[in-house]
Amino acid sequence: MKKGSQSRGLFLSSVATGAMLNPLNSSMIALAIPNIQRDFGLSYLTISWLITSFYLASAVTQPIAGKLGDLIGRRKLFLGGLILVAISAMGAPFAPFFAILIIMRLFQAVGSGAIYPAGIGMIRDHIHERQGAALGFISLTMSAMAALGPTIGGFLIDWGDWPAIFLVNIPVLLLCFLLGWFVLPKDEAKKKLTRQELIQKMDLLGILLFSVGVVGLLLFLLSLKATVNYVAGIIGVISLVLFIWHELKTNIPFIDIRLFRSNRKLSLVFLQYIVLNFIYYSLFFGLPSYFQDGLHLSVAYSGLLMLLVTGMGIITAPLVGRWIDKSGVNIPILTGNMLIVLGAVLLWIFFDHVPVIVMLLIVSLIAAGCSFGNVTLQVAMLEASPANIVGVSTGLYQTCRHFGSILSAVALGLIFGAQFNPEHFTTLIIVFIVAGVVVVLLGMSYSRIKPESAKA
Repeated sequence: MKKGSQSRGLFLSSVATGAMLNPLNSSMIALAIPNIQRDFGLSYLTISWLITSFYLASAVTQPIAGKLGDLIGRRKLFLGGLILVAISAMGAPFAPFFAILIIMRLFQAVGSGAIYPAGIGMIRDHIHERQGAALGFISLTMSAMAALGPTIGGFLIDWGDWPAIFLVNIPVLLLCFLLGWFVLPKDEAKKKLTRQELIQKMDLLGILLFSVGVVGLLLFLLSLKATVNYVAGIIGVISLVLFIWHELKTNIPFIDIRLFRSNRKLSLVFLQYIVLNFIYYSLFFGLPSYFQDGLHLSVAYSGLLMLLVTGMGIITAPLVGRWIDKSGVNIPILTGNMLIVLGAVLLWIFFDHVPVIVMLLIVSLIAAGCSFGNVTLQVAMLEASPANIVGVSTGLYQTCRHFGSILSAVALGLIFGAQFNPEHFTTLIIVFIVAGVVVVLLGMSYSRIKPESAKA
């Protein structure tokens, strides 16, 4: 990549435009569910697979896509992901059957999921100065799209019904593809792999066992709120055990399991990110229930209040990125984790005894701590990952995000039950405190490991 602020800005804009597609499309569809249900005449349970399948596909395919990018080139993977999203954007609005719409949604999940590990890998390869600020910019973009997705989706649905949330991707994709084609550095020349060599290096049996294991485990977790799917859980656990056994035996593993034992920093990054996302999504989905069912506020007012919470990611991400560039990741990680515990404790002490605006300021401490983690752990993951597996590590990092979000959905279902009351939110605050202490202890363990042992 050519030097200079202009080329750096175009490079980051290209990556950010592609990276925002996954959070944008995962959140926009929330407001479209009733209209899609009406048009296809299906139950809510069936229609909800548009959301569930997206998360499952993203969780499974991102490490796989990352591995593929490590082998064939990250620019190729980035552009290929854009093409898959384009197929979904053009095909979904005209889907004659719900099954076709699901397939288009899967294309969208796989394509947008492939873009993120490819983009972050290219940042690792080509941006060496102020890398924290660069990752902070990507995190800001993704946080903004996740926060504004429902609002954007609402306007689009009001204008062109549910097909509009797919069609809106087309101009974004066109811009991103042009930027990617002309701005992103070409992949380094490598020996061209034959189909047999590529299959061998991808470890298809390992990928199959990993995919079945992750999907089975996630389906089991999702079922904990209703009728428990023990079969999915058993299949998931057996598949993951077989996956670990296979990866330890094979010469070219999909994921080198030994790495997690020797590289404790990387393992601690993944564990922190799971807990961090559990806290964030529990707050993100639990707080509106308290506003509407506990305080009896309107949906519009509740949405406005939530923007104050989600906006913390937009405000803090670039600041944390610059801080990391100056001081490294250890102090920002510990600071963010401590903000979560401080906010949770203050919320427990003052809950229901202060005005809503004061409570929001306290909640914003938790949100700010989570925002710190989004940027710092991303940098820490890149620092701890050996260069040859950056794509896989980045994909696994995103899989951890999906695990955390699904665990939050399970926790909220178990805590709130069939009907919400304010006591339920008090229980959730205690869960925040416990989870906050866990993530602080993980952060302290991370900071005590010497840097030179990170890539052992």
